[in-house]
This record gives sequence, structure tokens and C-alpha cells, in this order.
Amino acid sequence: MNKNMNEQKNFEKEVFLGILPTAIRKALQSIGDFDKLIEIVLDLGRKPEARFANRTVYLKEDPVTQKELDFVISYVGNFDKDNRAGIERTLHRISAVRNRRGDVVGLTSRVGRAIYGTMEPIRDIIKGDKNVLLLGKPGVGKTTLLREAARVISEELGRRVIVVDTSNEIAGDGDIPHPGIGSARRMQVPFNRGQEDVMIEAVENHYPEVIIIDEIGRSEEAKACRTIAERGVRLIGTAHGTSIENLLVNPTLQDLIGGITAVTLGDEEADRRGTQKTILERKSPPTFDILIELRERGVFAIYRNLADTVDALLRGFIITPETRTISSLSGEKDLTEKKDLTVTVLKEVSTAIFPLCINTSYLERGIRSVRAPMHVVKDIGRADIILVSKEKLLKKKEILEVAHKMGIPVEILEKNTLKNIKDFLRRARKKQLKEVIIDYEKLEEIIQGVLRNGGSVELPPGNKTVRDEEQAFIARFGLDSEVIGLEPNRRVIIYAKKRKAR
Repeated sequence: MNKNMNEQKNFEKEVFLGILPTAIRKALQSIGDFDKLIEIVLDLGRKPEARFANRTVYLKEDPVTQKELDFVISYVGNFDKDNRAGIERTLHRISAVRNRRGDVVGLTSRVGRAIYGTMEPIRDIIKGDKNVLLLGKPGVGKTTLLREAARVISEELGRRVIVVDTSNEIAGDGDIPHPGIGSARRMQVPFNRGQEDVMIEAVENHYPEVIIIDEIGRSEEAKACRTIAERGVRLIGTAHGTSIENLLVNPTLQDLIGGITAVTLGDEEADRRGTQKTILERKSPPTFDILIELRERGVFAIYRNLADTVDALLRGFIITPETRTISSLSGEKDLTEKKDLTVTVLKEVSTAIFPLCINTSYLERGIRSVRAPMHVVKDIGRADIILVSKEKLLKKKEILEVAHKMGIPVEILEKNTLKNIKDFLRRARKKQLKEVIIDYEKLEEIIQGVLRNGGSVELPPGNKTVRDEEQAFIARFGLDSEVIGLEPNRRVIIYAKKRKAR
């Protein structure tokens, strides 16, 4: 296997060098470091550039000529309607820049590589029998994982696999697919057809056990995925997004996770649940059983039961996924498996409420429902605030005068109902969050743990001011962070990857 991989790697290198004009090819060979080369940029009248992972190098002082552009074009043949061309049996891609007359005045020759071993942290999931959705922003390696999944499932498990390859990025250009997909079959998508049509055709005509699809981005494709799953064919696909919450608010792709609908509850049911009368619920079972967020290259957040995860998120709960990481994408691999840490970084002191002519049962139920950091006390001397019903205000003047002398603030409730109590608690909780103090000592302890152990850590939700302060503090240690989730559960996630020096 390794011998075949090395032979294919050398073949692809020689093919890429072979399409370049002589002077440019020799300059590139003298530099070496081909494994880190990203692309060659040839723009008419400008110096040719070689762009590596960490630098850009001019390949000669003379500007690129039309003759040199024509040399490359003669090797790659015609460009498709999207101004892209490929080299058969490789993953290399050449894209054209045209002037207003349609003449090619620039070329970007991008090096394509099949990277083996990148799916090791999730190999057990890929080799299982569940439908898997890979979610991540562009450039985190989703397509590379699909290519590896096709090879492993078709060769190691002996399954009938079809890759629906819309832009030929999974299996390369030409009629013969790249060996990186193993013995999986590949169906290309013509320009006059939608990806969803080819997906259905693959099921109806070729009887696959597994279908692999890249970049599900339209509602028609999401519906086709559901149709395929209902026919008993396993699905492994990708979609763009940074977190599962993206799918909850994306009407185009909501069907992948079961769809979301608004439901109006009766008064008794709303009281029993401790919620508002109108709530959001999942419409149907998700198309995919497992969702994996690719938070960065080699960092996977795994939601094993997507149905339960969606239900919990719609109820406002915070979900902590299983996280797996791989420290290196080549050579020896340091594979770890662990749970994200659930940590309390914010010092939230529970507020003591003394109810005055307020339904205590409603108050306690409301506190549980909105998850407010508050509790009920029966001794006015231990209270942080007094909550009183407006209709009883005048009848309790003596108690309120005592409260005033003790410096205890009084909050007046318009009506003694569960809804009004919840509205008050939400307002109070929002106000309380503005006064939250960040425990920088604890936060630094968490950051040091990330620096030592790698992976990622999610911090508890906080308002925008708190999140901004957390991210500024994290940046001082050279770590990346981002904000994920929906209000009121938006939160900061810390990544082990250090920022590039500026």
C-alpha cells in the first residue's frame, strides 16, 4: 500500500511540474520543498509566483508572457464553464482568469494531494453503519476526509460505494477516478443537471450500499439526502458551517437535522413544561444520525445522537460534545480521545429573592425554567431583592419601609402569574450577566491546560462584553478562539492552534 501511495505521489509531482514552462519548472525544482507548495500563479505581465504554506517566492524576474500561458493551456486542454480544468488521474486543478474578450490572461495552478490517515480519529464512526454529516468551514479538510472514507469503506469493508463528485474535487478530473477513493465508483455531475438528480440516479441505477456527497448546500439536495436515507442507503456527506447551531438557523439545510417548526402548547402543558406557549420543536427524524464538527484540521467534535442533540438545543440546554484530536497529519500521529471540559469561568453569585405576596411555587418553577442563578429565601434579612405583587403593594407598606432601611431593593411585579414571573427573571438574569466578574485566574488555568494538552475547550455562555474580554485575554497567550452558538447560549471556544506571527 505504501509503495503504491509513493508511486502515485511521485507521478502526480512529475505531472504537475510537466505542465510548467521550462524556466519556471527549473526555478521551482531548485527551490525544492514541493510538499509544502500550494499553487503557482501566472499572470500576464507579472512575475510568476510560487505560493508555499509559509511564504511566497518569485520564480523569475522576467514577467509571464502569453507564450508561457499558452504552454500550460496546451497541456490541460479546454476549460469548463467554471473556468477550471484538471489533469487526468490527479487532484491538481488549473483555473483561468479571462479578460473581457474571453482571452486567458492568468492561471492559478493548484497542487492537489490525497492525504492518507486524516480520518484516524473518527475511523470507528466512518466504518460503522450510521449516516454521518461532516460540518466545517472551507479549508478544514472535509473533502479530504470524504476521499479517505470512500477508500476505507470500499476497500477495507468491501462495500459498494458511489461518490457523487460535483466539481471533481473528490476523485479528480478525467474519466478514470483518482486512486485515493479506492475501489469506490465515481459519478460526475454534468453542468446542465443538479447534484440531487445524480444522487437519486445513483440509487436507482447502480444499487450502492453507501453514497458519499460533498457540499450539500441546497434544499433540493437536502431532500434528496432524505429520500436516499429512507431507501436504506447509507450517507456520508459534508456541509458548510462552524457549528451545529448554524444548521438550526439555516432554513435551506434544516431538513438534514429533522427540520424545525413552531408549536403552540395549551396553558396546562406550558405550565407543566415551565415554558412559553409557543416553542420550537423538531419536525421529523434527522436524515443523519451523527454530526461531526471539524473545528480545525485534526479537531473533531462529535454529536453521536443528532436527534437528542437537536431536541436539547431547542430547549435551551448546553450540549458538550465528545472531542477527538490528532496532533499531526503526517508521520507519527498522537491520537487522543477525550471529552470537552465543562468549566465554570464566570463567578455568578446566586441572587436571594424574598417573595412578598408572590406565588412561591410559580417563582421556584420559573427559576428552574429560565435557569436563573437565583433562589428563594424566607428570611427578609438574607434577601438580595424583594419581589412584591403590585396589587398588594399598599398593604405591605411596613415591610417595604423595613426593606428600605436595610437597603434591600424592591422589584414590583405587575401580575402574579407564571408568565410575568418568568419575564421578570429573564430581565433580572440579563442584568445580572452584565455585572458578572471574569475569574481570570481560572481562565488562565484553562488556557494553560489547552496549551499542554491540545484540543479545544468551550467556556460557559456570557454576554457580548464578557465574550470580548475572554477572547482578548485568550489572544494574549497566542491561541485562537471563536464565538459559537445562539443567544442566550453564545459562548467562546478556545483552540490549541496558535496564531501566526504578524
